[in-house]
Amino acid sequence: MQDTISHSLQDLKRQSGKIIITTHHKPDGDAMGSSLGLYHYLKAAGIESKVITPTDYADFLHWLPANESVLIYQEQKELCQGYIKDAAYIFCLDFNALGRINEMGENVATSTAKKVMIDHHQDPQDFDDERYIEIGASSTCELIINYVKKHLDISFMTKEMGECIYTGLITDTGSFRYGSTTSNTIRTAADLMDLGVVPAKIYNNLFDQNRLDRLQLLGYFLANKIELIEDGTVALAHLTEDELAQYNVVTGDTEGFVNYGLGIKGVQLSALIIDRGYLVKMSFRSTDVFPCNEFSAKYFNGGGHKNAAGGASEEGLKKTIEKFKESIKNYRQHLG
Repeated sequence: MQDTISHSLQDLKRQSGKIIITTHHKPDGDAMGSSLGLYHYLKAAGIESKVITPTDYADFLHWLPANESVLIYQEQKELCQGYIKDAAYIFCLDFNALGRINEMGENVATSTAKKVMIDHHQDPQDFDDERYIEIGASSTCELIINYVKKHLDISFMTKEMGECIYTGLITDTGSFRYGSTTSNTIRTAADLMDLGVVPAKIYNNLFDQNRLDRLQLLGYFLANKIELIEDGTVALAHLTEDELAQYNVVTGDTEGFVNYGLGIKGVQLSALIIDRGYLVKMSFRSTDVFPCNEFSAKYFNGGGHKNAAGGASEEGLKKTIEKFKESIKNYRQHLG
């Protein structure tokens, strides 16, 4: 745990209208849940803030309360740059390196605002002024609740905040199935229900609003794209740029695909490699033993958590697959 928070709720109130909340590119449920969750908390406390994301994000997150207020830097650069320039506080949620917010990172780096990092990933960079970090915590959303309880005032927590935070809890824990889920995670979820959060509503909004194209892609993926290597301990899947185009893939459509490999008996590591055209993106998920973050950082310019990490390659799809198959041989001691 690293806790260097020095501001109070009164400090934030004095800077109302000059507070930015941002998160990593292509934000997931934890990123958007923590960002909008903090936004709703501050709003209830009478503090005006603005959520800015570096890029767009999946449609299944657009139902989140106040989603319509979010600014996307990629689409409104000048407006966003103005907000960042005038900011007194910039909350950096669910990321710990400026490279994770793309070109927006340059604006944040040069801003005179106090940067407040709240995150649960390893190896944070030193660009922040204050931080609340717990490596291995279930989610940034859980840390937002801990931060509010320890440093602010829980009386301003609302149902709208709770819906956002609950979203991050279940997406980053695989609906409370991952090893990062603790008793505190479950207690946090219970507290959110006491605020009026209805879990069935959250699950329906996140998982039961699929486009037909996505379901057809999933069927094709499960039937044709998963292969077992390393004596059945590794599930490797890939999607080509043409296949993405064939199924009209949009942001978020392949979310969760990598998890299906771990559902195969005997598999301890699941890898998904996707050719995005401009870059080959990779996702890794594992059981307790295999260190996804270490493997990804060593071979694929990535990182994340022990059992969930991501990476990238500029070598093209074919060479990236070949490199993965060779590299995994060096980690056989973590398999089988």
